[in-house]
Amino acid sequence: MSESLPQQKYQVRFDVGLAGFQALAEDADVIILADALPTVGDTAPATPFGEHLVIVADLGNPARVAQWVLAQQTEKADRFSVAVVAVGERRRDGSPRPAVEDFLLAGEVIDELSRLGIDHCSPEAAAPSAGFLGLHRALRHLVSASETAVALRAAGRAEEIRAAVDLARPHPLADAAQQSAEIRRVREFQFPA
Repeated sequence: MSESLPQQKYQVRFDVGLAGFQALAEDADVIILADALPTVGDTAPATPFGEHLVIVADLGNPARVAQWVLAQQTEKADRFSVAVVAVGERRRDGSPRPAVEDFLLAGEVIDELSRLGIDHCSPEAAAPSAGFLGLHRALRHLVSASETAVALRAAGRAEEIRAAVDLARPHPLADAAQQSAEIRRVREFQFPA
């Protein structure tokens, strides 16, 4: 098994955090950062992405992200490899903590890609998709009850939770030009530290 290119044979791949980004970025046409809620604690210095194409998914844009990926694949006229990375959080001791809200968001992005026919998923990508499918009706509640949301509330940042969860309401799909305009490409990102 190649350590440098995990999940290489799959079109849609999944991992978590900065280490996950580093593991999947080399062989991906696009890296999608699933970031449902703001970071609670400190952030690391910004990670520059160089030439990597990196976009951010939030609770309001998984369908638009998937449409954008499909348009990119059509333009490339070949398989377009996708790495979905759940941003995650950190515990007080500095160790990584998977954030359920980012896991579910990543699953929604992967599910939307599958609905459009981009469905050659690694087992690692299939798991968050199945998690989202099983829990999608409770998404808003699960995000607002998550460990990250509890910590944000304790820090007096409840409005940020409400704003993020409000994005999860169904939105009518816009035309392709509007969808592309709403995709946020980032050149760097501050992962939780």
